[in-house]
Amino acid sequence: MQRRKFIKTGLILAGTGTAASVFKPAGAAARDNILNGGKLWKAKETPPPTPADPTKRLYLTEQEYAQITAIFNRLIPADELTVSASDAGCVVFIDNQLAGNYGKASWRYNVGPFENGTPSQGNQQPYTPAQIYRIGLAEIEKDCQSKFSKSFSELTNDQQDKYLEQMEADQIKYPTLSSKDVFSQFLSNVQEGFLADPIYGGNRNMIGWKMIGFPGARYDYRDYAPLKGTKLNIEPVSIIQLLKA
Repeated sequence: MQRRKFIKTGLILAGTGTAASVFKPAGAAARDNILNGGKLWKAKETPPPTPADPTKRLYLTEQEYAQITAIFNRLIPADELTVSASDAGCVVFIDNQLAGNYGKASWRYNVGPFENGTPSQGNQQPYTPAQIYRIGLAEIEKDCQSKFSKSFSELTNDQQDKYLEQMEADQIKYPTLSSKDVFSQFLSNVQEGFLADPIYGGNRNMIGWKMIGFPGARYDYRDYAPLKGTKLNIEPVSIIQLLKA
């Protein structure tokens, strides 16, 4: 920042602070130390998240794990830019999420009536994410066995891609769920897993962040502030590293 801009900004801030400190409603001074009812609110300390253990299965069965691994790997396959979704930990990520509050949908209103809404209103189903995975994967398995006499994970890459494209277009009809809604759930979650903090199991080795140049949980950029017109190549930081510091 140029010196003139710095001084001008400082004067504005100083003037704002002075106005705030000078102006008070009539009688405010007499009431400064008066509390009306209740106790002073004190924020509770939020415990840090526990790092996901990739060796443990928390929600998905072995068959479901194989299915979602195959599905995620077609949505984010390995290429010249990055590793596959499963190698990036996306399946570990969603297995952990489905076992927790996200899977139970404890963060949203889940009491009816349930009616079809407009596209802008989002998901209006009575099913939680965990239920969508359990029911959806079972219906995919039954449909693939009927059409191919194989599980989805046993199909060729071309067959898997075509099947997922049909799901996305809502061309496959399942008894319970919309194939388009199931596909949307999978796509959202694999993207989240690929870009989440590694403490949640996905984005292994911060591969997703490195691909897009995201700095992660870094809090201090003072060393980089003077640099202009320069590629910074900032090494991303995970919450895991901050907990160890």
